[in-house]
Amino acid sequence: MNRITFTDPNFLYLLLVVPAIIAFYVLKQHKASASIRMPGLKPLEKSGTTIRNYLQHVLFAVKMTAVLLLIIVLARPQTTDKFQDVSTEGIDIILTLDISGSMLARDFKPDRLEASKAVATEFISGRPYDRIGLVVFSGESFTQCPLTTDHAVLINLLREIQSGMIEDGTAIGMGLANAVNRIKDSDAKSKVIILLTDGINNRGEIAPATAAGIAKTYGVRVYTIGVGTQGTAPYPVQTPFGTQYQNMPVEIDEAILKDIAQTTGGRYFRATDNDKLVQVYSEIDKLEKSKIDVKQFTRKDEKYLIPALIAFCLLLIEMLVRYTVLKKLT
Repeated sequence: MNRITFTDPNFLYLLLVVPAIIAFYVLKQHKASASIRMPGLKPLEKSGTTIRNYLQHVLFAVKMTAVLLLIIVLARPQTTDKFQDVSTEGIDIILTLDISGSMLARDFKPDRLEASKAVATEFISGRPYDRIGLVVFSGESFTQCPLTTDHAVLINLLREIQSGMIEDGTAIGMGLANAVNRIKDSDAKSKVIILLTDGINNRGEIAPATAAGIAKTYGVRVYTIGVGTQGTAPYPVQTPFGTQYQNMPVEIDEAILKDIAQTTGGRYFRATDNDKLVQVYSEIDKLEKSKIDVKQFTRKDEKYLIPALIAFCLLLIEMLVRYTVLKKLT
């Protein structure tokens, strides 16, 4: 984006002199127009203002405009264009998110799913040079968004996720296998899956250990996150009177999540509240940093020519009128 800068901005302080000159001119005109009332001059009262007076004021305004422009010329206005040449060794990341009914538990604010979406959104926004995709799972799994650098679209699709979009359950193996399938052909320097769940694998045709072995084969590193407080948490339960929340034990298969992480060279994290979840994503962000080389180029264009030409024309007009038209009116 172009922006105006000045090479010698100190000259702009001269603009403070212009109001003083105008004030002096007004005061001078006021004194010059002061009159002494005499009984015999009543017929001449209407003859005080002439075309010459108006023309002098106009010429003064023209001259002041020219002075303003010349001060701007002295400050040398320029437009500055900045270009960036970015080369990056990118990282491809698939976020794999559990959207089962238990993700509506209220041990996170407002619940586990919304908290996970909010933190994931911040994570995406902080990695502008990486391709990121989104896979969701519960009883089954599907791809919400393939790998993309259009993070605005990705974030919008992430916000649309709701529990109940697919059959309920927790198919960790299916979710991981789907994510691996989406990233396995990537030629990125680093291929990463972040898998977040709050339960125990109880659905799906692919075991989590099998999916982890596939990920290892394709050089995919998996970071696993277990979300849920220690002890019990208020889970949503359908009753004849609608959805109610009952305190139930938090069950996360940490052994499986640790095994997935260890097999693929990743790490397992446990998030027990919103703050811990933020810390987990922050730590993963530090572990997986893109190598970015940025070269910045700046181009400056001088913009003093137009105000200089306008000022010259105004001064020329002022001189011509003063020494031709105004002289004839004397």
